[in-house]
Amino acid sequence: MTVVWVTGNSGTGKFTVCGVLRARGHVALDADEDGFSRWIDRATGEVVREPPYPVPEGWLDRYGWAIVRERVETLVSESRSRIAFLCGSAENEADVRDLFDVIVCLVINEDTLRHRLATRTTNPFGQHPEELAAALKWNPRMRAIYESHGATIIDASGPVTEVVDSVIGAVQKPSSHS
Repeated sequence: MTVVWVTGNSGTGKFTVCGVLRARGHVALDADEDGFSRWIDRATGEVVREPPYPVPEGWLDRYGWAIVRERVETLVSESRSRIAFLCGSAENEADVRDLFDVIVCLVINEDTLRHRLATRTTNPFGQHPEELAAALKWNPRMRAIYESHGATIIDASGPVTEVVDSVIGAVQKPSSHS
């Protein structure tokens, strides 16, 4: 059994990679669309069922996108005899990092990030100025954070087929994340 966390900043291609992995016959789940993550009020811990869109100024300072550890634990227990990919990003990833056998971080440069967020049609996040600012702030930090945890870093600016091949290849190499 191998459970793989495919993460990266908004716009790096996690949703697209997930779809290609599925099309190739792999178990691949999207942390956003498949119910692993949710908005929470950082002050109270309460779940936000219907977040505003677009978010008002300052909203992202109080509310965060968080992954639910219990959901990931269930995936791990259900994936005993196969490889499972969970694709997503959440501000509390440190809370679930220990559950993954392999961690892959997709990275792109700022120009590619701006273009993808401005033109994507699968998810509106990043098109509002406050969301774009948050994505631009986090983009250079992702590589450093995940390198320090032993993740495989993949340049996701190339063709999606090559990116997916690299993600699959990361599963086959020994990992030493912590």
